Amino acid sequence: MGLKGLLSSLGRLDRVIEKAIVLAEAAYGPQAAADPFRGLHISPDEARRLLDREPGAPLLWSGDECVKDSQHQSYLEGSRIAWLKDAFGLSHFDMDIIIIALAPELDTRYERLYAYLQDHVARRRASVGLALNLLCSTVEEKIEKRAHFAPDSPLVGKNLIHLIAEPNNPQPSLLSHYLMLDEQVTNLIFFQEGLDSRLSPFCEFTYPSIGMGSVPLEVESRRALLSLTAHARRKRQQLHLYFQGPRGAGKRMAAAALAFETSMPILVADLSTVYREPGFANLLKILLREAWFKDAILCLDEMDALFSDENATPCRLLLKALAEDSGITVLVGTKPWVWHGFGPGGVVTVPFTTSDYGCRRSCWNESLRAENISLDESELDALASRFRLTRHQIASAVKSAKKCACWNAATATGDGRDGIDDKPAMKDIFTAARAQSGYELAALTRKVDVRCTWNDIVLPQEAMTQLREICRRVIYRHRVLGEWDFDSKLSLGKGVNALFSGPSGTGKTMAAEIIAKELGLDLYKIDLSGVVSKYIGETEKNLDRIFTAAESANAILFFDEADALFGKRSEVRDAHDRYANIEISYLLQKMEQYEGVTILATNLRQNLDDAFMRRMAFIIHFPFPDEESRWRIWAGIWPKAVPLAADVELEFLARQFKLSGGNIKNIALAASFLAAADGGEVAMECLIQATKHEYQKMGKTLSETELYGEMKTPQIRGNGS
Repeated sequence: MGLKGLLSSLGRLDRVIEKAIVLAEAAYGPQAAADPFRGLHISPDEARRLLDREPGAPLLWSGDECVKDSQHQSYLEGSRIAWLKDAFGLSHFDMDIIIIALAPELDTRYERLYAYLQDHVARRRASVGLALNLLCSTVEEKIEKRAHFAPDSPLVGKNLIHLIAEPNNPQPSLLSHYLMLDEQVTNLIFFQEGLDSRLSPFCEFTYPSIGMGSVPLEVESRRALLSLTAHARRKRQQLHLYFQGPRGAGKRMAAAALAFETSMPILVADLSTVYREPGFANLLKILLREAWFKDAILCLDEMDALFSDENATPCRLLLKALAEDSGITVLVGTKPWVWHGFGPGGVVTVPFTTSDYGCRRSCWNESLRAENISLDESELDALASRFRLTRHQIASAVKSAKKCACWNAATATGDGRDGIDDKPAMKDIFTAARAQSGYELAALTRKVDVRCTWNDIVLPQEAMTQLREICRRVIYRHRVLGEWDFDSKLSLGKGVNALFSGPSGTGKTMAAEIIAKELGLDLYKIDLSGVVSKYIGETEKNLDRIFTAAESANAILFFDEADALFGKRSEVRDAHDRYANIEISYLLQKMEQYEGVTILATNLRQNLDDAFMRRMAFIIHFPFPDEESRWRIWAGIWPKAVPLAADVELEFLARQFKLSGGNIKNIALAASFLAAADGGEVAMECLIQATKHEYQKMGKTLSETELYGEMKTPQIRGNGS
């Protein structure tokens, strides 16, 4: 306060109470002190004494001006009591009320004294009535001073004092309300640095120890931030900063570093949690005042939680509270700031981006060396070029890969007494890197379990060459765009987009899987038929959510069923066709902006105009397989463990049944189940029966001649049903 000021104030209160006790004894009668049930019952004599009093007269006023004297002012200079008075514009009377409410927090004897003065053993906290009786000399003054307890008064309106109703009195008078000093005010006066208990579930208060040198921003941006913050602190001006960028880009680290460089603590609040709390508006007041009392930078994390339309009300409450606040606030989110007219000083947006290839490569190298892991140059190139991760995510990926290696080694060696090799393999590091992102995308799309390899797909050589070229685009992206500086020539199209066209079952999805496996990236499949909406504007919103989530996912986006979006673009018959063209243009725009790999799959290449084709980096046709291709598919579909009977004629199957690769896979699987049920090998008859069922699924019925044709082993015809 210091302590001298606090003790001086309580000493003054003690002198008032001492005189008041004498008056109370005279008013209540000598027998009152010996009554253990004082206030819980009333006798006829007591009732008569109550009626003898002058209505509203200050029962405990002694005529002593000690509460209002100024002899202890020297103790209060520079104290928190004095700061509180100046900060909230409080009067001397307000400060006396605060001292009366504060006293039991320091010494419980005041609870017994207050109970005695209020003639009730259960009233152990000072009431409004007791405070007025102690501090007012006349009825007129008591009536006048009631204004200090009004809802808009500094004490009550600014939540310094809470008026608590008696639990057993549903409609108490103002005088019956207890005085409860707010927890923040108590902590402030007592120099308690801990966090307010109402904020602890979703807030963290710390004294940072990291400087701006570690923040992933350009030197000029760091200097500007420091200068702006120092100026606002020096002038006691409002400052709102919005740190915008992908998750893990170092935004919270920057807020902490800013606090450290300006010699301030930081109070971090998770908005995604706090806005759901009952009494959000009141919690905001407590939060902002906590930052003010502690002279801290306030960091509001997870700002995205309030960007949606359904959270418009809590968002308005937050913006209103911030506009009235005079402190330094850092808001943190991933989406662009949209409230450009907010606040008298507005908001300064500070963009945070994922680091470039060179920086990512350095981060990988540093993190790997810190864990005593060495990779060759090509492996470092692969990690840096394929995963657009932040410094924090890279460090987490390395630690996770090392733990995975420990687990794998422990399960392989048994009890581990001979030591465990914790050096991760490259596939472990790739797996850990993929795990650092993609959470939001997984909620909007379907992650594909990638299993297929180049040996599994059968395509013309030209198509295979183009698929490998897609992979090379990703692998050597850093060289062409970075080292050779093609990045400076491109505003769009820095990623790779491709169109896969062809009939169903010809390998489009498999090709996307193979590319993902080759590059070590996750593959997410989006069914465009589920994205397209009949409501105007909804399709674009759905696409925007997907691409926004994909920005930090380091993944390949595979848009299947693109036919749901493609019509005859050149033929606009009505408003619906015109709107469909807008949707397609929007999809192409998002694909060009995305710096990863996007693939569209369609059966309707003929419906795409030349303008669309020009905007695609790759257009690969997946033809219906001819006889030779079908034979290669039949030959390669079987796992090594499948027992094929000697009578299986793959040449006949390829020649007789004009099927796609997808149909052939279905038949091979169905025939294997038939063989497993019979306990034998996969015989020709199993394949014939499975083929028959596959055609039935397609709505076709094959005759016996069509099923068996000119087989080399016709004797099996009669064995099936």
